[in-house]
Amino acid sequence: MPWTSNTVDRQLSKQTSGSSLPRRAVLGAAVGAALGVTWPTPALALSPADATIPLPANLPASISVYQQAFTNWSGEIVLSPLWTCAPNNPNDVVTLANWAHANGWKLRARGMGHGWSPLLEPSGAKGNILLVDTTRHLTAITVSSGSSASVTAQTGATMLDLLTTVENAGYGLASTPAPGDLTLGGVLAIGGHGTCVPATGEVPRSGHSYGSVSNLVLALTAVVWEPAKNAYVLKTFRRDDPDIAAFLVHLGRAFVTEAVIRIGDNARLRCQSSCVTPAADLFAPPESAGADSFAALLDRTGRVETIWFPFTTAPWLKVWSVAPGRPRASREVDSPFNYPFVDWVTPSESRLVNDILNGVGGVTPTFQTLEMAIIDSGLVTTGSADIWGWAKNTQLYVRPTTLKVTANGYAILCARADVQRVVSDFHTYLNTTLTAYRNAGEYPMNGPWEVRCTGLDNATDCGIPGAVQSQLSALRPRPDQPQWDTAVWMDLLTAPGTPHAQKFYRETEQWALSHYTGSYAAVRAEWSKGWAYSGSAAWADPTVLGTTIPASLRTGQRDDDNWDAALATLNRYDPGRIYSNTFLDTLMP
Repeated sequence: MPWTSNTVDRQLSKQTSGSSLPRRAVLGAAVGAALGVTWPTPALALSPADATIPLPANLPASISVYQQAFTNWSGEIVLSPLWTCAPNNPNDVVTLANWAHANGWKLRARGMGHGWSPLLEPSGAKGNILLVDTTRHLTAITVSSGSSASVTAQTGATMLDLLTTVENAGYGLASTPAPGDLTLGGVLAIGGHGTCVPATGEVPRSGHSYGSVSNLVLALTAVVWEPAKNAYVLKTFRRDDPDIAAFLVHLGRAFVTEAVIRIGDNARLRCQSSCVTPAADLFAPPESAGADSFAALLDRTGRVETIWFPFTTAPWLKVWSVAPGRPRASREVDSPFNYPFVDWVTPSESRLVNDILNGVGGVTPTFQTLEMAIIDSGLVTTGSADIWGWAKNTQLYVRPTTLKVTANGYAILCARADVQRVVSDFHTYLNTTLTAYRNAGEYPMNGPWEVRCTGLDNATDCGIPGAVQSQLSALRPRPDQPQWDTAVWMDLLTAPGTPHAQKFYRETEQWALSHYTGSYAAVRAEWSKGWAYSGSAAWADPTVLGTTIPASLRTGQRDDDNWDAALATLNRYDPGRIYSNTFLDTLMP
């Protein structure tokens, strides 16, 4: 049901008559990402003849390798040149798995590197590690039309290519992550999601889900250990196979080569953006929340995202609504990435970021105000304040050049009726805490606070009788809390290396874990982001890694269908742990 809020229409009208920045500033901005001046580019590949490390022993002649370095999207995980290969087909992966098992090597499936956490490898990892680039050849995509339409895709296919292929066949996804440069394999490994819950009165459409992309998997094929053959083989798991529960979201502890995903009829979406609704109204306490509150917008449209820079008045508010016909005020778009002002950095931004990283934190409010001014002006100058088109063209908006930030990430499970309380509590905490830091002359956060909202993973969405739940998805329902039907996703972004950021991230995590408890809400890690903060590093607190995170996927679940069951299944299908690393050995022993 389309969103026709007069309030937002008035806001957009005000916005178009507002001030404008020079075009150079508009096109040079980055939303919460103008926090650096370089970004990862493909590293030079060295042939075995030019390599600086010994060639892997006994490597099958059919496999070509090259030496290449790796840097993740935020630049926080850097691997010195390691041996890398690009298998031509799934059978090559089988060959590699059996070679690795026999020769004491690890295989790490590498996609686009657009993530934060060390699920691929921790920074600086060395040893017998072979990176397996899935993006060069494992990219086939085929759509099957009909009453139960599906797409079969190899895991090196990017989400942009997958969604484009699906769109050309008349289908789409109700919810998808914002970057197009993610591989399907990466999205499934961490339970990738977008922002989407049912609006008031909205009838769920067949073939769609309000949960993660993993929740739509009908079947997947992985390279697993087969005891009867004493070897790794290709094995296909259907969604009604209990063992698939560990593979739907596997955190890098498996090598999936292909997935079959249910799809539904494509939808036209309208996306309205504004920068005028005060944060105090959006995140007001439930008892005083009005028509412009986060929960009220969610009820009207089901699809909301807020990007708020602390020390500014109003966030970038994005609201999507289903609109079969083009609204008169909307501009039709036939391609994604319609916010070009988020893709570049101006000299002014670069200077301010350099000051921040060099300890001049007092310029942080100035930087954040500049960011919001650029967004406000950019929406007008590019005509992107009100756009309409096929789903993917409004859902995908993050390019690889949206520059590096570090981000923590959590899913807060709650009842839909408590969403406003959840966001209001967090906003109050953030305001209070960052004000205290500011009074002490410290600014640990210079990027925005991002909020999105999804449903939980309902296995029936895939349409297969007896479909099982993903055991490791952050969106897995809690049977002991049946009123919880919603996840509020919270991300706090800042430039890597910002003084006091690690201390602040730990305090925030500990506050969230102690605040969202009982029958009110619960916290789970967003696997691709930052968590388990020790105060000096992410993914480093032994209590969070060894106790808190496992408990978040044990509590309320059956003993034979929880965190421990998932680890047991993954270990059974990979007893040699060739699909592991030193970090995963700690998190998932």
